[in-house]
Amino acid sequence: MSAATSPIMELQNVSKSFSGIEALKNVSCEIFRGEVLCLLGDNGAGKSTLIKVLSGFHQPTSGTMHYACEEVVLPSPRSALERGIATVHQEVGTVPLISVGRNFFLGSEPTKRFGPLKIFDSAKANAVALEQMRSFGITRVTNGNQLVGTLSGGERQVLAIARAIYFGAQVLILDEPTSALGVKEAAKVLVVVNEVRKQGIGVVFITHNVRHAMAVGNQFVVLIHGQVEAKFRRGEKSRDEILNLMAGGEQMEELEAELSALEDSFTAPEVDDQTVEQIRMGA
Repeated sequence: MSAATSPIMELQNVSKSFSGIEALKNVSCEIFRGEVLCLLGDNGAGKSTLIKVLSGFHQPTSGTMHYACEEVVLPSPRSALERGIATVHQEVGTVPLISVGRNFFLGSEPTKRFGPLKIFDSAKANAVALEQMRSFGITRVTNGNQLVGTLSGGERQVLAIARAIYFGAQVLILDEPTSALGVKEAAKVLVVVNEVRKQGIGVVFITHNVRHAMAVGNQFVVLIHGQVEAKFRRGEKSRDEILNLMAGGEQMEELEAELSALEDSFTAPEVDDQTVEQIRMGA
């Protein structure tokens, strides 16, 4: 069962329409402290819209959202962030041409007095940023003045995650955090996701990579065309069953049958030994 008796965040029958077109339809899910909820689905399944609803960018057309057992309305991403709901987007949200320390405190810069003026406290920013990144296993970065553009994709993801946790995230929404990473970098991010979960934070992990989801997920929601196709917990379904759900079940079986028939139609005819010899001799 869950790590908590009640979810820290819950969606109940949430729908979202744009000009009469339903992007989400009656979506319900629960996010528990210390657990990873994996939202799975192919392109166009509604994952991006659901992220924007969870983070306050979009408001539901119908349905309700609850946070800490209270019904809430999130009119903006800032209001979500103030409640402890942080989102790390696929593009990460770091600025390549400024330093690690400045990126970590972007918008919340620590200051110190210089006579009558307040100036950016780069020493504190660098020290905190490096300390937080080290706590998630990033030891290669040793200078807070290093430009973020020189970091690997995985290190940038860890920087963004560490920043969200430092500023009090209780629900962390990760939008396709491993999609653009190599195998080693993706593994690094998955380890960090597991560490965040251990800290009692509720994680929403959006991905179309079933293998990555199964490595860290506690519960799973599969979306197809904006609707919940399946909900299950870790160990209840195999990788192949999940892939089949994401692909659309019967539609996938029909596609496989068509592909099999197509392969059969392209099967080369058998050639006997005499024909092979004639070809070799240039006959």
